[in-house]
Amino acid sequence: MTLTAAHIREAADFIRSRAALVPEIALILGSGLGVLADHVEDAAVIPYRDIPHFPLSTVEGHAGELVVGRLAGRNVVIMRGRFHMYEGYGPELTAFPVRVMKALGARTLVVTNAAGGINTSYRPGDLMLITDHLNLTGRNPLVGPNDDELGPRFPDMSEAYSRRLRAIARETAREQGLELREGVYAGLLGPSYETPAEIRMLRALGADAVGMSTVAEVIAARHCGLDVLGISCISNMAAGILDQPLSHEEVMETTERVKSRFLALVTGVIPRL
Repeated sequence: MTLTAAHIREAADFIRSRAALVPEIALILGSGLGVLADHVEDAAVIPYRDIPHFPLSTVEGHAGELVVGRLAGRNVVIMRGRFHMYEGYGPELTAFPVRVMKALGARTLVVTNAAGGINTSYRPGDLMLITDHLNLTGRNPLVGPNDDELGPRFPDMSEAYSRRLRAIARETAREQGLELREGVYAGLLGPSYETPAEIRMLRALGADAVGMSTVAEVIAARHCGLDVLGISCISNMAAGILDQPLSHEEVMETTERVKSRFLALVTGVIPRL
């Protein structure tokens, strides 16, 4: 199914019928990071299953609901859980909510994820400001006919993650005494974790962290003119770095442990965006 501007408007109109507030900032919360949505005031909570053309989130740690309200004094729309291509969804569908949130009025996207650490100076529980990404999924949400109403045929990706927003996050972290790593995120298709050989390849390519989300959302965001801030929670070290198997349970345990620092950083950044 090709999702058009008409589908975007239909989804946005439905959300407006359930939440009158006009959001300025959109947030996508990754595995185990949905706790941020608990702090939204005057919240309207809309299950994804109710929104026209939205798929369902099937992964543990992704609640599958849209939250509209106020956070840190700003109007926000939050995806509490995202969609992944490894769930069987095409890149166009995984990126569809980004375009809907833009249609609702958002000008900025804050995207978060849980990621495996490739940089050997990282430790589980670190927060990493995403400076750039490698799209190694082999897929792109813009493939197919371009709708000029949504964005240009060939969008520029030289500043996928806004320098201005990164400077704000860096300053906020400094004021909080929080160590904030900075690095390149490699997005792979998944759902299997990478092999040690693949991690060595990714390190050679310049990646500092790896995950199975985010890149399609950011491409769509830049296509439709949203400025993007990206934050990864380093939830585990990638394959071959430590002598132990990888598991989603470890991801959830780590994000639970760092949630107070994550909350402080994001709620500190939002008023400044």
